[in-house]
Amino acid sequence: MPDVPTLARPHTRGEDADPDHDRGPGAAELLDFARRTAADAALVATLPLDPEGRTWIRLDGPGGSEAWLIGWPPGTGTGWHDHGGSRGAFATAAGELTEQSLAVQLPTEGWKTLELADGVDRERRLRDGLGRAFGPHHVHQVLNLSEDTHAVSVHAYYPPLPLMRRYSRTGPVLRLEEVERPEVWT
Repeated sequence: MPDVPTLARPHTRGEDADPDHDRGPGAAELLDFARRTAADAALVATLPLDPEGRTWIRLDGPGGSEAWLIGWPPGTGTGWHDHGGSRGAFATAAGELTEQSLAVQLPTEGWKTLELADGVDRERRLRDGLGRAFGPHHVHQVLNLSEDTHAVSVHAYYPPLPLMRRYSRTGPVLRLEEVERPEVWT
């Protein structure tokens, strides 16, 4: 495949450390918030559920972070994306979500198509109360693979999302498709 850079090395722990993001809540604090909020049955019950599309309510996160309560109909997902350099966390409040992620740090600019090396794919299943924190260079997709059960989750990001990059993926090839700005999802 000509002109397609290859990402050869898997991501290792500690590479998400970013001195510019030391202010504000850390990933552990965001995860704690997401888990506590996911356990708030009264709040979770306020989310309207749509059988065909995701629904969401914006929440006040800790320390100036951005947070969301999100409903996932059966068979829905986000597609591959990143969080524009923000760190984050999410926890499942109801149902089960599957996170597929890449254990590699992507360059943030200067590419349109990358060929991923073997061994960079990760998958996690997150049931009620389980969550996950991630650093500022995390690329993933979140899916409700159930055929008949809604899932609900809580997400928090710091700094508030400046943008999201959307990707398509065919086998090992990841392609940058678009860059979304906050006005699209607020």
